[in-house]
Amino acid sequence: MQQRPLGRTGRSISAIGLGTWQLGADWGVVDESDARQVLAASVDGGVTLFDTADVYGDGRSETLIGGFLADRPGHGITVATKMGRRMAQEPENYTPENFRAWTDRSRANLRVDTLDLVQLHCPPTEVIEADATYDALDALVADGTIAAYGVSVETCAQALAAIARPNVTNVQIIVNPFRLKPLDEVLPAAADAGVAIFARVPLASGLLSGKYTAATTFAENDHRTYNRHGEAFDRGETFSGVDYDTGLAAVADLTAALPEGVSLPAASLAWVASRPGVTSVIPGARNVRQASSNAAAAALLEPGAFDIDAFDAAVHAVYDRHLRADIHPLW
Repeated sequence: MQQRPLGRTGRSISAIGLGTWQLGADWGVVDESDARQVLAASVDGGVTLFDTADVYGDGRSETLIGGFLADRPGHGITVATKMGRRMAQEPENYTPENFRAWTDRSRANLRVDTLDLVQLHCPPTEVIEADATYDALDALVADGTIAAYGVSVETCAQALAAIARPNVTNVQIIVNPFRLKPLDEVLPAAADAGVAIFARVPLASGLLSGKYTAATTFAENDHRTYNRHGEAFDRGETFSGVDYDTGLAAVADLTAALPEGVSLPAASLAWVASRPGVTSVIPGARNVRQASSNAAAAALLEPGAFDIDAFDAAVHAVYDRHLRADIHPLW
């Protein structure tokens, strides 16, 4: 597994990490034993980045990770958590006092004195652009509550605003074959600034697994059931904002472009990880098979393992044919 610099922190993280929303909520039930097996399989596959949030299962994801890592002293894992969605996402709620309360709760959940990396969790644009936001975050770094901070964003404009801030370590943004706009300006700007990019939703909520059909259904408490049109949170978080049937057509075309023996999810993860400026890709996993397969996709980054340039051409052709008109003007 390739290890890459985490911005200016001096840490290195794996090219493919693990997103742990699935271990908290909104994807159906994952019991504690299965969750720990997912974490273990990821570590065994070379993963050194866990991405979580204080609202994933109201702290369940953080707590599971904290317990798992407590049993592995010297684990070498960087845990990136997120804060800011425990209250209404209104600018007046992003105060130093709330930052302190949120990070103290995450420290307790993760069983650490200093959080490795805290990201604002898709806050309003006004918060991303405010000097006071970064003053409060710098204060948490200064007193040892957090080691570094970043911002998770919905739009490219928000990403560029965060990248311009001198102490931002990383920006987390959706990048996948269905979401190409960040390649235009965000990734080059991040690379120039020395800011790490975490590519989230890399498999478009599972659409790019290639296993879904028009007849596929999801659990009632799965966001792929209840948030297809943005009923609960930003529509772009579910299937990357792509119409489900349109996504299935795009998946069919991408699958047809692959060589024998290379799966669409592995190709998609390797493609995202290979984009200049991307530091780590953070797919989620609900079971050991998914976790192991995600980590194994890093092998396609090795020279001669996979013609990523040919797949890149297919990605752009499919995007232009099926998605650009509806997706590119948004986010």
